Amino acid sequence: MPTLCKPAVSVPEHVITLEETLDLARDLHAEHPQLPLALRLIENTGVQTRHLIQPIEETLRHPGFEDRNRLYEAQAKARVPAVVRDALANADLSPADIDVILYVSCTGFMMPSMTAWLINSMGFPGDTRQIPIAQLGCAAGGAAINRAHDFCTAYPQANALIVSCEFCSLCYQPTDLGIGSLLSNGLFGDGIAAAVVRGQGGTGISLERNGSHLVPATEDWISYDVRATGFHFLLDKRVPTTMEPLAPALKDLAAAHGWDASDLDFYIVHAGGPRILDDLSTFLHVPPEAFRFSRSTLTEYGNIASAVVLDALRRLFDEGGVPESARGLLAGFGPGITAEISLGHWTYDTASAPAHTLDTAQVPRGLEPDSEAEALV
Repeated sequence: MPTLCKPAVSVPEHVITLEETLDLARDLHAEHPQLPLALRLIENTGVQTRHLIQPIEETLRHPGFEDRNRLYEAQAKARVPAVVRDALANADLSPADIDVILYVSCTGFMMPSMTAWLINSMGFPGDTRQIPIAQLGCAAGGAAINRAHDFCTAYPQANALIVSCEFCSLCYQPTDLGIGSLLSNGLFGDGIAAAVVRGQGGTGISLERNGSHLVPATEDWISYDVRATGFHFLLDKRVPTTMEPLAPALKDLAAAHGWDASDLDFYIVHAGGPRILDDLSTFLHVPPEAFRFSRSTLTEYGNIASAVVLDALRRLFDEGGVPESARGLLAGFGPGITAEISLGHWTYDTASAPAHTLDTAQVPRGLEPDSEAEALV
């Protein structure tokens, strides 16, 4: 089965603390009628530090959408390669072993995608498939894992590279003064993550089943209003309540796999905020400690969008992993309202399976599908 290996994660060098965020909010919005509420909400996020690609003084300026998007591209090209190299090393692979790159980001736009630049700049083969995912927001980390799982199930000898690049600070809009916008200003941070899904071999989560769930009539709860000034993030006050309809979807997928979602060995979920984690703990009937990796990401980095699930998984690896065959769940939540869910068990690679064994003399690289799984991609 495909194995999700240890992610590599990097956050920028510029740090802003909770105290600095609160002071800025007081200075910038001293006359805001709901400032006390905004300050309380920001403090309740539990976010102690966030990392930004620019100093806060530059982050607060708005030179225009064109300049911001140009900065996104420059910073992505400067920062992503090192993370990709670390992720490949974690999986004992090289660029030549990768069959597909899934690049996820909702905080900047490039066409051709960053995938094309990576292929040209880092030695990936010219026939590497490209799957950019741009409009699933925070759920895209889970979606990328699921699409990589699908691909490596259909092509069992293939390997997939997932890259998440989120510079949320480039979406700061000084004229957006709603409570949701003020809360977002104290919640989101910048980060890059990458991970490999190996079709064969590897230590990590052996992916067994995945699924998606869309909560009806919630498209406008998390969204972008795209204007001349860029992406304006819209966050509805009902978003924190979404675990009540989404928790049953997690339970149903686990039940279809013969598992009890309340009785698993590890949980890696997107930490949109503490209320999300608290409610999920309640509705799944699992102790709050089950989401300690997601809470750590939220506390130290803030909400880094699609990169959260990969960073939380990295923290599980850093803790030493879990016993062989331990069962777990991964989930990303985002606009839609959408959940992307994965199930799998922990596996250790004791045999160091060959990195890439496809016979390219007989078939195009990575194109020999499993007959029963071919329709997944």
